[in-house]
Amino acid sequence: MFAAENGLKGDPRLQAISEAIRVVPHFPKPGIMFQDITTLLLDHKAFKNTVDIFVDRYRDMGISVVAGVEARGFMFGPSIALAIGAKFVPLRKPGKLPGEVISEAYVLEYGTDCLQMHVGAVQPHERALVIDDLVATGGTLSAAIRLLGLMESHFISLWSHAKWTTAIKKCGLILLGLTWRKDDA
Repeated sequence: MFAAENGLKGDPRLQAISEAIRVVPHFPKPGIMFQDITTLLLDHKAFKNTVDIFVDRYRDMGISVVAGVEARGFMFGPSIALAIGAKFVPLRKPGKLPGEVISEAYVLEYGTDCLQMHVGAVQPHERALVIDDLVATGGTLSAAIRLLGLMESHFISLWSHAKWTTAIKKCGLILLGLTWRKDDA
């Protein structure tokens, strides 16, 4: 579904990306099937193909901010931001950013956490792309949206929840990209 809807049906890059992602059962706790993208990073061609798919998708969408959720969003976000001519904004765990920050707490499938961002990192009328590795409960993504001062109902999704699940099963590409304008909030 994802591949066909996004002009990627039959694209050999998807198979290579899928094969480069290792699944680690029962990590970080029993019952979780962890999608380990560190193995994708070891394959320079699969890593480049992953970034290229995002760049192709978002290059002409007027994105001015790429926000990467710690830590896996840091692995892809800066490359995507650089390629599309946008700034990169890190969304970090508490205590990692110097200076004045704003915070947003959220619930994970296996606990709670918090994201922080520098005050003023995103301005009104900027269009943002959030890069995160996957959606389990949606807690991290919801926190990122709230932290950026945006509303969940105003975004264009690379994968909706249902499409994301289908994309995972079919191609293993687990990054999530969302865009929206801050002034739509």
